[in-house]
Amino acid sequence: MFKWIKHIGPGTLVAAAFIGPGTVTVCTKAGVQFGYSLLWAMLLSIIATLVLQEMAARTGIITQKGLAEVIKGEITSQLLRNLSIFLILGAIVIGNAAYEAGNISGAALGMQVFGEANHIFYPILIGCIAFSILFIGNYKILERSLVALVLLMSLSFLITAVMTKPAIGEIVKGTLIPSMPKNTILIIIGLIGTTVVPYNLFLHASLVKEKWKSAMDLSAVRKDTFISIILGGIVSMAIIITAAASTSNDVTNAFDLAKGLEPLYGEYASYLLGIGLFAAGITSAITAPLAAAYVAKSCFGWEGTLKDKRFRLVWMLILALGVLFSSMQFKPVEVITFAQVANGLVLPIVAIFLVWIVNKANILGVHKNTLFQNILAICIIVITVILGVKGIFSVF
Repeated sequence: MFKWIKHIGPGTLVAAAFIGPGTVTVCTKAGVQFGYSLLWAMLLSIIATLVLQEMAARTGIITQKGLAEVIKGEITSQLLRNLSIFLILGAIVIGNAAYEAGNISGAALGMQVFGEANHIFYPILIGCIAFSILFIGNYKILERSLVALVLLMSLSFLITAVMTKPAIGEIVKGTLIPSMPKNTILIIIGLIGTTVVPYNLFLHASLVKEKWKSAMDLSAVRKDTFISIILGGIVSMAIIITAAASTSNDVTNAFDLAKGLEPLYGEYASYLLGIGLFAAGITSAITAPLAAAYVAKSCFGWEGTLKDKRFRLVWMLILALGVLFSSMQFKPVEVITFAQVANGLVLPIVAIFLVWIVNKANILGVHKNTLFQNILAICIIVITVILGVKGIFSVF
């Protein structure tokens, strides 16, 4: 246990990134509208995240390069290479700027449990906290700050779920027996999209090489990845379980959920959910700009540390846009939900790129994918493609 605590880091940052206001919003909708019946979709999402994030981390630790840099190096056609880099930059950098507004708005929403304030005050305060942690430019401080916030968030959501006294038999049934009640397809895609986040694959590959330097560290990398993501998945399930206890149908986010639970479970449930939403928002508000900066660094081949001016300029831009849109009272809930669905649709493309890379012996050598890993990866891609196609048909 102490060895794991010593090596804890990148995996927890990945968990911090995927448990944001988007996860809280989509999991809340799943629980309120469908009870425990979609817990199986979250289990599927956790398995998919474990498989794909392990591949991304393995690529980063063996190559000591960012994922975008590896992809760029393997595409021989200049036209295809430039097109790939453009798509990656567009999806990650521009997409993260949109997510950042939702992250900051979500953290601000959590703080409102403790008292209303001017709509500009909380976003600016959260932006300043995120700015301070990122500007220090020390990986260990960044890592420890996010680990502490993730633990705070996890405890808040888990305690609240226990307070609702859920039906264990129904939870087991919803987790192990897949069912698709009417109008669930977009929620299922959203649950996958909010857990298996495409930008996390790029972030993880970059973060592992900040902490570890050789293939001998693969065991520590995998332990960190598996434990962190499983714990993150349990937290997501706790949000669904908590939401299933709500008696109101007009719940769209954790703040509404907190108010809905207060009459039955007391004001403590409201405060715990508020703390959880604040921690979820601020961890994602830190990791989204960080991921965008790492992708830009990888795409353009920049050298240097977290204190590099170009690196800082990217995350500052993403953070500033998030604070700006959040201060304008940008309504995050529906856009966050749409962003998670979009993530679910983009995921197969990114996953195909990743599987292509981890099967190249010239890149990973003896650490390339095994047959079993390829079967798992192909199953994940097929499932996400089928769900994506069904989602498009359900929209039109």
